[in-house]
Amino acid sequence: MSPRITIRDVAARAGVSAGAVSLAFNDRPGLSAPTRERIRAAATELGWTPHTAAHRLARATPADGTVGLVIARPARQLGLEPFYTEFISGIAGVIAERSGSLLLRLVHDRDQETAVHRAWWKDRRVAGCVLVDLTEDDPRIPALARLGMPAVAAGHPGLTDGRAAAVWTDDAAAVEEAVRYLALLGHRRIARVGGDPALGHTAIRTRALERTAADLGLEPARSLPTDFSGRAGARATRDLLASAAHQPTAIIYDNDIMAVAGAAVARELGLHIPGDLSLIAWDDSQLCRLTHPPLSAMSHDVHGFGVQVVRSLYDLIDRRPVTPGPAPTPVLVPRGSSAPPRAA
Repeated sequence: MSPRITIRDVAARAGVSAGAVSLAFNDRPGLSAPTRERIRAAATELGWTPHTAAHRLARATPADGTVGLVIARPARQLGLEPFYTEFISGIAGVIAERSGSLLLRLVHDRDQETAVHRAWWKDRRVAGCVLVDLTEDDPRIPALARLGMPAVAAGHPGLTDGRAAAVWTDDAAAVEEAVRYLALLGHRRIARVGGDPALGHTAIRTRALERTAADLGLEPARSLPTDFSGRAGARATRDLLASAAHQPTAIIYDNDIMAVAGAAVARELGLHIPGDLSLIAWDDSQLCRLTHPPLSAMSHDVHGFGVQVVRSLYDLIDRRPVTPGPAPTPVLVPRGSSAPPRAA
């Protein structure tokens, strides 16, 4: 039997290193045109071709279009949240155009997420990644900068300190619009059922709510943190409605699941929506339109947001000028769940 030809045999015939042969067959920079031709000619003379699987792994480069997305949330909760369904569908559509792949991993915490990024980049399994659920002083930003992995953050640029490209929605402007709308209806006591207080967008919304209420001379706005689940939204709604002296006449929810749960609690307590209590949900979805009465909502194109994020990432991967920026600001869509309070 003839001995198997290896990459070292090709390197010896061409008078180069094995690493140079790898660069030539993976179309990597670092070799002159004559050297590439000499290497390919040597491979042809010896009848050598790179192993298909190894070649594919070595070529986990920007051209492959493989994008990583790691989310630190429970699988059951993620499956119930329409935001991520729409966001991921937007990402997947663009990836399909490039015949790429989406690697999705659910983890428990940020440390585990960083470990996954490190392993993916070391094994050349992704060309870049999308970051979600940014926190203030997010440890993933410097970790990815050290790795050199291309990354785009779906979050406000103030949360990246300029060390990562960002695509974001103007949460502060959206909260201000919602509060001003409720104030025009006559609401003076507005509350909010928020998300995880560690998340950057939660903090941005909280500050905007407090600032806008103060600017309009409303009563101090109260925000309760949750984990975004329907159960937590229902519990927070009960807490807000428990005190007759400080009971809000309007509540803004940080997602649609919690708003639907809050509406059920209000009816349970004998409150009429919207006469006794107005409700506004974030992230307009089918849930908001199917609830009775239909929920007023801060509506934005979540699918388009995912598209914009991953296109910015591909610009970064392909070393094209990256022009990340704000996605369209969520727009208030009034429906049957909001009206002037009876007292007004």
